[in-house]
Amino acid sequence: MMERTKPLTGELLELRDEIYGYATGYGLDFYPVVFEVCNYDTVCILAANGGFPTRYPHWRFGMEYDQLSKGNTYGFQKIYELVINTDPCYAYLLSSNRYVDQKLVMAHVYGHADFFKNNAWFASTNKKMMDVMANHGTKIRRYMEKFGHDKVEAFIDLVLSFENLLDVNELYRTADFAAKTVFDEDFVMPDDRSSVLKSFMNSKIGGKEKAPARAKEETPLDKIDEKIKGTRDIMKFLMDYAPIEEWQSDILGILREEAYYFLPQRMTKIMNEGWASYWHSKILTQKALRSSEIVDFADIHSGVMAMSQKSINPYKIGIELFRDIEYRWNTGKFGKDYMECDDLQAKSNWNRETNLGKEKIFEVRKSHNDITFIDEFFTEEFCDRMQLFTYKFNPRTGRNEIDSRDFKEIKGKLLQQLTNFGNPIIEVESANFKNRGELLLKHVHQGVDLDINFAKDTMSNLYKVWKRPVAISTIVEEKSIFYIHDGHELKELKE
Repeated sequence: MMERTKPLTGELLELRDEIYGYATGYGLDFYPVVFEVCNYDTVCILAANGGFPTRYPHWRFGMEYDQLSKGNTYGFQKIYELVINTDPCYAYLLSSNRYVDQKLVMAHVYGHADFFKNNAWFASTNKKMMDVMANHGTKIRRYMEKFGHDKVEAFIDLVLSFENLLDVNELYRTADFAAKTVFDEDFVMPDDRSSVLKSFMNSKIGGKEKAPARAKEETPLDKIDEKIKGTRDIMKFLMDYAPIEEWQSDILGILREEAYYFLPQRMTKIMNEGWASYWHSKILTQKALRSSEIVDFADIHSGVMAMSQKSINPYKIGIELFRDIEYRWNTGKFGKDYMECDDLQAKSNWNRETNLGKEKIFEVRKSHNDITFIDEFFTEEFCDRMQLFTYKFNPRTGRNEIDSRDFKEIKGKLLQQLTNFGNPIIEVESANFKNRGELLLKHVHQGVDLDINFAKDTMSNLYKVWKRPVAISTIVEEKSIFYIHDGHELKELKE
């Protein structure tokens, strides 16, 4: 893959140094950024792989590549850049970009790099993930050689259906996301090896002889329930307690580690894109643009910021919220005095010249995620200015129509979409349901109903891993209902 990318040379190298100077001058702080130039086909391959040049073999990466490639061919979308949360931070520029496009992209990348380094939700992510991903790919390829490609790929398909069943609180715990390993005596190495090399060399299939199987501790099921009740990290639970082979447990650990690596990016999509867009806009409009490039910049920037009629644009909402925060803290439009002021004209003309805007947006960037960002700073004035609304399908007219422009309803629906990414929250309730070793899950109802069709498929996959019936409790029309999957069908469990 790396032979398909080239380092910066000539005027692009000079441009990088120029934009770097502007970014650091504004106070952005980031790990070293390595820019590479590649064609669109290579960008599509990288994007399909989550930004990494080497991943484990799986059909979904090819499917995503096909969608991205066709999207560009038919004019539906275009990827201008790709940036990876590592140290150093890798960024890929499209070789066909115009010079002004490369200016915007470099400034945008430095915004992302600053966010990756300084946002609290990224603190636990492995900054050497480029090497770890390659090692994961090597391990899974060897499992495929040993146990068969179809068998391993089928198990990966099962596990990928659980990758949303995570606990965001794990990002703040000192948890080891790395896959479980069994040490092989053939790989006794000096202690000065890098952690990435140790991870690879400790693979259970690294040696010529079969690694000794690790016997799981025989723990009574009722004792297990005391430990696991309420856990939302379903993948970790299956790693520890499911009756699976060691190679399957290792693959579960690999995919769990990767899922937690990408989790902060999902949790901060609006903030991350808004922060990067804020800085590419400021750097270009105040420093880097030539007069001859203004129209071209306005064209590409407006395209990125365009709002859809059906969904919010994270770039647009993010950049406007950061600008709104900066304006409010520069003019003093915050705090008790401002919130308790009943004079609309006074509030409109309010300007205490506090000039705390820049300090505030850096503070927000450091500690918030999308939910807290929207909850604290999405105001009624901002909502009105952005002309946001909720909509729903009208069966009488056969069209989607505006449902409400009420601020509280709009904010509530937006927060609901962001909470657990709009997915139902699932917890482990018991590993010994009805004293038969069956798995009982609990749907924590917080406004998102359980989609029975999705639940059916996921529970079917859980059955294949747990090897016993899987049940789930949920709320339907304020009544508690149990569903159970016995390996053949999903049915309601009558009490």
